[in-house]
Amino acid sequence: MKLPIYAYGHPILRKETLEIEDNYPDLKGLLDNMFETMYYSKGMGIAAPQIGKNIRIFIIDTLQLESDEREEEASEFIKEVFINPIIIEESGKRWEYEEGCLSIPDVRGHVYRHAQVRIEYYNEKFELKDKVFDGITARVIQHEYDHLEGILFVDLLKPLKKRFVKKKLDKIKKGYTQADYKMIFHR
Repeated sequence: MKLPIYAYGHPILRKETLEIEDNYPDLKGLLDNMFETMYYSKGMGIAAPQIGKNIRIFIIDTLQLESDEREEEASEFIKEVFINPIIIEESGKRWEYEEGCLSIPDVRGHVYRHAQVRIEYYNEKFELKDKVFDGITARVIQHEYDHLEGILFVDLLKPLKKRFVKKKLDKIKKGYTQADYKMIFHR
């Protein structure tokens, strides 16, 4: 089922999320809906707060980029579920890339992130993983992880760019935006 995306300005996007247990009700159904929503919205990742859930889950699919002829690189492209993740270490040279977000349609901006991330998490079978990712995969992980901490990519923009997008963000807050998917706005 395609779920609505919660828009910039909704308080759920700023809350720190809560860990879940392996007996979370209908976890498989939730994950299936998250993947369907992400693909329908043309995203590479989505975090639970973006669908109105205050829990520590995000999903990503960078396999979509593996056959793409753009410059995105990584030693590993993945389709993965991250439950109760903890970033252990961010390392490597920070690099700039233009990011966007399903919760902030029509706003993009250059963000610096570390080239590598080591993250500990549970997969959908609640198996504990401790892995290192790099390149675009590390970037998507860091972006989605930030959602679990109440951080949005626009918070990481340079001050001049933040001023430049402020009017767009104010319009999104008020519900004046267009997206190819259903959105929920804070009223």
